[in-house]
Amino acid sequence: MTTTVHDNPADSRFEITVDGELAGYVDYRKDGDEYALPHTRVLPQFEGRGIGGQLIAGALTEIASRGGTVLPFCPFVPKVIRDNPEFLELVPEDQRPVFGL
Repeated sequence: MTTTVHDNPADSRFEITVDGELAGYVDYRKDGDEYALPHTRVLPQFEGRGIGGQLIAGALTEIASRGGTVLPFCPFVPKVIRDNPEFLELVPEDQRPVFGL
């Protein structure tokens, strides 16, 4: 199984594919270098395989490489950040309590 996370700026979302097939996405709203992440979706046929965590980790890695910050409104995103504390620095310090971080 080959997974790839890529930005789809036309639809304002990061997408994950499994063997070339769309498996899920996380929407974003971009304001300068700040990415608000309001919603994550994994398609039903891909649920239960850890695809969502891979998607969020890939999106956060890409945002970090761009020097961006993250507002993790989707409840799944803070969970991934708590499980991967290297991503905590992406959330502005004054916003962390808002998201339970």
